[in-house]
Amino acid sequence: MASEPVNVSEFQELARQALPKMYYDFYAGGAEDQQTLEENVKAFHRIIIRPRILVDVSRVDMSTTILGYNTSAPIMVAPTALHKLAHPEVATARAAAACGTIMALSFTSMCTVEEVASSCNAVRFFQLYVYKKREISALMVQRAERNGFKAIILTADTPRLGRREADIKNKMISPQLKNLEGLVSTEVHTDKGSNMEAFASRTLDASLCWKDIGWLKSITSLPILIKGILTREDAIKAVEVGVAGIVVSNHGARQLDYSPATITVLEEVILAVRGRIPVLFDGGVRRGTDIFKALALGARAVMIGRPIIYGLAAKGEDGVRRVLSMLKDELELTMALSGCCSVKDITRRHVMTEQDRLHCRL
Repeated sequence: MASEPVNVSEFQELARQALPKMYYDFYAGGAEDQQTLEENVKAFHRIIIRPRILVDVSRVDMSTTILGYNTSAPIMVAPTALHKLAHPEVATARAAAACGTIMALSFTSMCTVEEVASSCNAVRFFQLYVYKKREISALMVQRAERNGFKAIILTADTPRLGRREADIKNKMISPQLKNLEGLVSTEVHTDKGSNMEAFASRTLDASLCWKDIGWLKSITSLPILIKGILTREDAIKAVEVGVAGIVVSNHGARQLDYSPATITVLEEVILAVRGRIPVLFDGGVRRGTDIFKALALGARAVMIGRPIIYGLAAKGEDGVRRVLSMLKDELELTMALSGCCSVKDITRRHVMTEQDRLHCRL
């Protein structure tokens, strides 16, 4: 009998064994050369933790709030597409709720907003793409609000789909999305490999720009977060247009290859925002130490994407619970060993980045 995974990375191999190659490649792959995909993880390795000793850490409290909602730890389930290729989204929703974690449901969910909302009692956010047919996006926002979702996360880095070469080679076909049933068909005929890109080109609104945040605010009373911020300039604009928060993200390295690893630009964004709105973080988190580093650099919480999918594919709802529990346990241990009794105790002085080491040499 194979040994049970002892960290979240070990779920990836279990997922590879459980899934058809086309689906595993869809979840695991990045854009083009996948340089950013690799860097998202490796960049964390270059940040050093500076622990403090002789601190009473007999009790460690990881709880925090995100947009005013209590959560057991500064960890969220990121919005990721097509869970049902591994296991339905309702399983992810139940696992997140059991762990006291906020889930962001993907616009391209294979379960409906209503099914996820009725699966369990929990705080959930809804991720939004803006389609050329704006009425489709508006209807999805209204359905999310009507079904008790607490915030809208606008994914703003996808005017077009990134070139995901594994999907092209595998001729990946987008399944019909139950969430969009009766609104749009995913049937696209193309001889250029994956129909995912053709579907995205047909539906995504490449004209979406900053002034459209006003349109989105006009159709919902929910707080809006913008996901896909990687620069100081865009962080400042996000504050200026009055959103409730931002997510530092490169879309799991699935859009623009050679864009920066998200952890390398987090502090730039934090300094630009100056505490005016919360900043969430997405990309490359595989350890509790990674979460600690992101918090030390100013993130309010981190989003977990691929590890959730790997747990889901390997062991269903229980796999997602185990992934979240492992990350929480590792974060708690990291906090204890670093002399931090609460999330508020984690400060910039607890980490040393590559840039810090460069300044020390000058």
